Amino acid sequence: MTETEAVLVGDSGAETAALVASRVIDVPDFPKPGIVFKDLMPLFADGPAFREIIDRIIAHHGADSFDVVAGIEARGFVLAAAIAYATGTGVVPVRKAGKLPRASFSASYALEYGEAVLEVHQDAFTAGQRVLVVDDVLATGGTAAATLDLVDRAGGTVVGFTVLLELGFLAGRDRLAPRSVHAMWRV
Repeated sequence: MTETEAVLVGDSGAETAALVASRVIDVPDFPKPGIVFKDLMPLFADGPAFREIIDRIIAHHGADSFDVVAGIEARGFVLAAAIAYATGTGVVPVRKAGKLPRASFSASYALEYGEAVLEVHQDAFTAGQRVLVVDDVLATGGTAAATLDLVDRAGGTVVGFTVLLELGFLAGRDRLAPRSVHAMWRV
């Protein structure tokens, strides 16, 4: 196995990992020096590739396994909307603090480069509603852990969590255990 092949792994197989990897641009020193931002916007801009990724996320979870898709601000919104549209389900945004107009639950967490607060409307989910949570990147797991907690607190039942890219060296998956993580590409 070559070094390139070893890098192209993911929970949906090497072909899916390669598709995601081929459309990621590394942006050094963003949002601050020393951070290499993984820009997934080229994947979103490529219609056929984006459709294929959305279809593979739905195939992994099963179109009938969730009632609503929760997207984490901001790129998670893009994924959540596409999945919800394709499956005829609803979409719920998990927003940064102060962006929601009605009573909300909030959760603060540490990022790999700072701190933040996420919120979801208190009435975003009906009791026991099955929720698929999606985001672009799993890093330290802070954003994901806060979101999964918010879904639980708002009455939803998390039935899946998918990211396009997992930065395994930051151990976010470990932080989320025992919940399962579905990462399209793991580095």
